[in-house]
Amino acid sequence: DENIVPIIADAVDYLKLRISSKIELGFYAEQAEIMTKVNKSLMEWVVENIVKNAVDAMEGKGKITVNLKQIENEIILDITDTGKGIAPGKLKTVFQPGFTTKARGWGLGLSLVKRIVEEFHQGKISVHKSELNIGTTFRVILNAK
Repeated sequence: DENIVPIIADAVDYLKLRISSKIELGFYAEQAEIMTKVNKSLMEWVVENIVKNAVDAMEGKGKITVNLKQIENEIILDITDTGKGIAPGKLKTVFQPGFTTKARGWGLGLSLVKRIVEEFHQGKISVHKSELNIGTTFRVILNAK
């Protein structure tokens, strides 16, 4: 059992130092303590992978917001970007191995993110919403303790 708030905050702080200064990266938690069973390293990697994909989708400038809240027995982690969005026809395949929008890349990041969230943490991950040329929100739902 861990407080997930500082885990996500640390991941965001780490990324702020490594991404373009033209990208605004913010973290907001509704509570100071949200307890869950979590593997710190794996969850940091989940946040890092989704944020790095968002950075790529924004082509170097924009805004990424990481929101964390608990509603009853669910923890909701939303990562929202102001990137180019995901075409409706591709939403069903973003978590499949090999899906990539990059010229170089294996397309394994989101499939590993899905495995970490769903198999290791017994949570759920989805594209909560995406609009072309407006942005995308990935949602991770975990069980609260």
